[in-house]
Amino acid sequence: MDWHQTVFELIDMRSFSNLWFWIALAVMWSTASHWVIGVPYDLVLRARRQGGQAETDLEDLVRINVNRLLYVARVSGLWLLGFGCFFLTALAITGFMYDVEFAQAVFLLLFPMSIVGLLSLSTARLIETEHLVGEALHRRLGRHRFFTQFIGMISIFLTAMWGMFQNLSLGPFG
Repeated sequence: MDWHQTVFELIDMRSFSNLWFWIALAVMWSTASHWVIGVPYDLVLRARRQGGQAETDLEDLVRINVNRLLYVARVSGLWLLGFGCFFLTALAITGFMYDVEFAQAVFLLLFPMSIVGLLSLSTARLIETEHLVGEALHRRLGRHRFFTQFIGMISIFLTAMWGMFQNLSLGPFG
């Protein structure tokens, strides 16, 4: 028995039958919906309820993260977009045309997160151009979180359906 076979038996490259894949999917979407543009959503709720120092902290943290996101987008956004599209296309072709389950799983993790990344960039741009503070900022961050959770729900549903299809069509040892 060669070492490649031993490693792949130990790691189980069939992603959709692997518990760690589903744990990673749940943790990824839980984290994405909690951190809105790099700001923990509990800070948004605390600022909405208490105001004062919590509101100042929220506005400062949002300003820092908006400036950071927009700086990266302005400096290297086209390069990141090009490499991201290349990588996602390579994963999609490898996964779905050549039937590599690991590439399918990684694509189903990263593609929806790339949409959330673009949504974050759009929200950051809106916050900067509209100079949002106070209640308007809370609403914008809440709307961003809602759409992130909606994308997450659709993503988890489609991933679960594709994973069940793969597991049922391949069988337990496919």
